[in-house]
Amino acid sequence: MEMQQFYYDNKIVKKFIYATILFGVVGMLVGLTLAIMYLFPNITDGISWLSYGRLRPLHTNAVIFAFVGNAFFAGMYYSLQRLLKARMFSDFLSGLHFWGWQLIIVAAAITLPLGYTSSKEYAELEWPIDIAIALIWVVMGINMIGTILRRRERHLYVAIWFYLATFVTVAVLHIFNNIEIPVSAMKSYSVYAGVQDALVQWWYGHNAVAFFLTTPFLGLMYYFVPKIANRPVYSYRLSIIHFWSLIFIYIWAGPHHLLYSALPNWAQNLGVAFSIMLLAPSWGGMINGLLTLRGAWDKVREEPVLKFFVVAITGYGMATFEGPMLSFKNVNAIAHYTDWIIAHVHVGALAWNGFMAFGMIYWLIPRMTKSTLFSKKLANFHFWIGTLGIILYTLPMYVAGFQQASMWKQFNPDGTLTYGNFLETVTAIMPLYWMRAIGGTLYLVGMFVLVYNIIQTIRVGSPIEDELAEAPALERISSGRVRGEKFHSWLERKPIQLTILATIAILIGGIIQIVPTIMVKSNIPTITSVKPYSPLELEGRDLYIREGCVGCHSQSVRPFRSEVERYGPQSKAGEFVYDHPFLWGSKRTGPDLLRVGGKYNDNWHFNHFWNPQSISAGSIMPGYKWLFDNKPMDISLTQKKMEVMVQLGVPYSPEEVANAQKLLRAQALKIEKNLENDPDYVASYADSKKKAEAKGEKFIPMNEREIVALIAYMQRLGTDIKVKETSK
Repeated sequence: MEMQQFYYDNKIVKKFIYATILFGVVGMLVGLTLAIMYLFPNITDGISWLSYGRLRPLHTNAVIFAFVGNAFFAGMYYSLQRLLKARMFSDFLSGLHFWGWQLIIVAAAITLPLGYTSSKEYAELEWPIDIAIALIWVVMGINMIGTILRRRERHLYVAIWFYLATFVTVAVLHIFNNIEIPVSAMKSYSVYAGVQDALVQWWYGHNAVAFFLTTPFLGLMYYFVPKIANRPVYSYRLSIIHFWSLIFIYIWAGPHHLLYSALPNWAQNLGVAFSIMLLAPSWGGMINGLLTLRGAWDKVREEPVLKFFVVAITGYGMATFEGPMLSFKNVNAIAHYTDWIIAHVHVGALAWNGFMAFGMIYWLIPRMTKSTLFSKKLANFHFWIGTLGIILYTLPMYVAGFQQASMWKQFNPDGTLTYGNFLETVTAIMPLYWMRAIGGTLYLVGMFVLVYNIIQTIRVGSPIEDELAEAPALERISSGRVRGEKFHSWLERKPIQLTILATIAILIGGIIQIVPTIMVKSNIPTITSVKPYSPLELEGRDLYIREGCVGCHSQSVRPFRSEVERYGPQSKAGEFVYDHPFLWGSKRTGPDLLRVGGKYNDNWHFNHFWNPQSISAGSIMPGYKWLFDNKPMDISLTQKKMEVMVQLGVPYSPEEVANAQKLLRAQALKIEKNLENDPDYVASYADSKKKAEAKGEKFIPMNEREIVALIAYMQRLGTDIKVKETSK
């Protein structure tokens, strides 16, 4: 049989590895900065683009899509070519994928700190960037499938199944979650509202974790662990069961993020049932990975790469045991909104994704530079300090989560809340936030050790060049099943059929959950007292979104005695029908705000946004001084925003839309008049007016500044439901 010579493209792998390292450092530095902000909330006082609310989505996007994403692409481009015995389908598409993805990351790094966000968790980027992501993702898919069709190896190994499922599912999730109507070049509104938006978002959010952080790295595990340990996969049959059950079940589990919310109970219960089932395939994958190392544990003792992989797979097992456990309603009632969830997420991110990426980098760079790793001792040091960092990060957060939940729910004998002031539950866990910051610092130190070790390895090694390989051309055989061939063996040589079946498997759960929630009206009973936001409140809501307030405050009251006592009546599906997007949140660093309207006067909110510590001593909320700047609020798009809302079904009258700015000004003047009830405000206002005039600046009245719109929104929250509701 004639052998064909070709070159594996190592240069594209090199580029993605370098990007992984760079953005790993950036993403972790931002994360550590955020951890420090809990300890020193005003460390970036007055700098809007360095505020906690704007940096938090930058951290999550940088770690997920820049660090983990680039690591997956590096491992996929390396393994795919060797598993298929073929160079990538198109060098141009490989380059377009690399540079396109990095430009998307840079766009995120610019726009998120500037406040351009949709507020949806893990999907914060605005619509032009969403379109770019979809296009570049399709470029990657064409390149992947094109390579598969040109392969010289008939059999598609299990890693490739996971790569294909990742490509298909992420495309479906991204497109359907980000259907939105643009208002301007960098502003849009989700087509879904309230409960429906929440369900679609967490269908996406849960499965972004599943199909961007889990399935691609399982593919990498199935390639690199057997390769480095020089052992076959423990059970190929188990890998088949693992793959199909995982991709089918995972997609149903999203509603467990919305337990005890206004989501219909049938959807919540479906999410719980499938989340519990998810334990079996997840642990099947973990067992398959760890048992692949049977007979190779002596290598684990000597080889730092395998150490990283063992802890990574163990972390995957821990996180995927905890996920189903957290979906039990009684456990979820304790953990949700607390720092327990932060611990859970970081076990997966730091151990599973981080350590898999580190191990892969430590193995790939010496091989591609035709050298040995500069220092195994440094790699071992990285392993141990990284492991210690994970422990010091996660354990305090687990403790903090339990402490938060117990303090939130504790009552005195007379029936009052023991900790009626939410701030008491924050100050009690401050030492644990210090420990979290120390753990994050240790993990970051390990990252810098990797940077040094890899730079030194590259310096002494050969330049990374394409690698010569040879293999016989693939002979054509019958497209049908040959005698004695089992169905899955046939499927493993049929990439198109495999992809179609995987697509069907991932679509079933989403269709069954989402379509009835959107189409069946009884799922969202109407509440007649709920009215659309006024023009000023709509602008205030967009400021709330811009400043990332949803990262620290929920807007969803669960049906618990402690929450009803603390916040007011439980959430009802009908009160969110005009919320594009929903803002239920997933973490309570501060109290729930769903019923905060009318609880405090306008001056309280005014002073609280200027200097939270002056109102609540010990608060870890930063000030928002730029909202008070002597410049007018931008209301040029208010009418356009209302027109888009009308398109989405919000019942603004033509007169309200036409007179948007007039209505906005009238409400703003009322708030300004309310503020004048405080003599301190009047004196401060007069003083700032004199200073502006002395500088020759035009003085902008308070009713034209952003803070007034945000106060209007805060005062609106929950007020519709405080009147007697009439459901129909």
